[in-house]
Amino acid sequence: MAHTVSLIPGDGIGPEVTEAAVRVLEATGVAFAWERFDAVGHAGVAVHGTPLPDRVVDSIRRNRVALKGPVTTPVGAGFRSVNVSLRQRLDLFANVRPCKALPGVATPFEGVDLVIFRENTEGLYRGIEYYDERLEVADSIARVTRRGSQRIIRFAFEYARSHRRPMLTLVHKANILKATTGMFLKEGQRIAADFPGVTFNDRIIDNMAMQLVMHPQRYDCIVTTNLFGDILSDLCAGLVGGLGTVPGANIGDAAAIFEAVHGSAPDIAGKGVANPTALLQSGVMMLRHLGEARAADLITRALYTCYAEGTTLTRDVGGTAGTEEFIRALIRRVRAWR
Repeated sequence: MAHTVSLIPGDGIGPEVTEAAVRVLEATGVAFAWERFDAVGHAGVAVHGTPLPDRVVDSIRRNRVALKGPVTTPVGAGFRSVNVSLRQRLDLFANVRPCKALPGVATPFEGVDLVIFRENTEGLYRGIEYYDERLEVADSIARVTRRGSQRIIRFAFEYARSHRRPMLTLVHKANILKATTGMFLKEGQRIAADFPGVTFNDRIIDNMAMQLVMHPQRYDCIVTTNLFGDILSDLCAGLVGGLGTVPGANIGDAAAIFEAVHGSAPDIAGKGVANPTALLQSGVMMLRHLGEARAADLITRALYTCYAEGTTLTRDVGGTAGTEEFIRALIRRVRAWR
């Protein structure tokens, strides 16, 4: 039976990397039925008067899984982030970002293998903002709930235990933000007692940022609040080669979206040079989520082999190949090993 998946190509290089990822996923022999939605973001506003049409959200609720390319978010004005809207409307509370270098990619450290768990629906990203025109003062409220803290922390612990990862570090700013991240820390300390097989510790956010650029190999799984997680996940991506190679997932109790975590790169759109690795690795996460572990292993093996050989890589990771050449090399290997 085919897996029905909502497909959101996005904009900029989104359609190119999405098509590439779809071709590799289908090369595994796994059957997919794609429900495709092109009019999202700026295109959604032009066609439907909204960046996120209800029919897109309804499709993801129905199918329970989606693959999504990058969608441009206006800076400082314009419509609200489609990513944030999807996470809140579907209650995708867990943002999961594995950060591990591919072979042959130049990185400042060796042996970095991190997974960032970011609370995805609360904090400053709730968008509770006010502007007092008379006083010319802008206020933004960070909302952190006990339930929201508990579920992301427990999700991270359960992931660490099921994936045999030995340590979980909780990141906070409880020395200053005592009510919000203070509660987050206390919940982590309490829940840790339920997971004796996972070593638990905590770090203040500024110290954590310093530690990650000095001794990233000392850390394993990291769980934190929304804003801190947004920053640290990009920092960790930089430790292993950049946003063009790392995957991401947004997971809730009723649905999951697997997405490229990089931007839409409109400056290279349509030139055939975009690197689809990030979305492809997100597709691998999606396969595992769907119970297709063998297909996920096939793509991972092909991807690691291509990167180790280094002859058909895109220019952002030191190669000279275009998107099509890179994808064909992957597909050849997947089909040969299938």
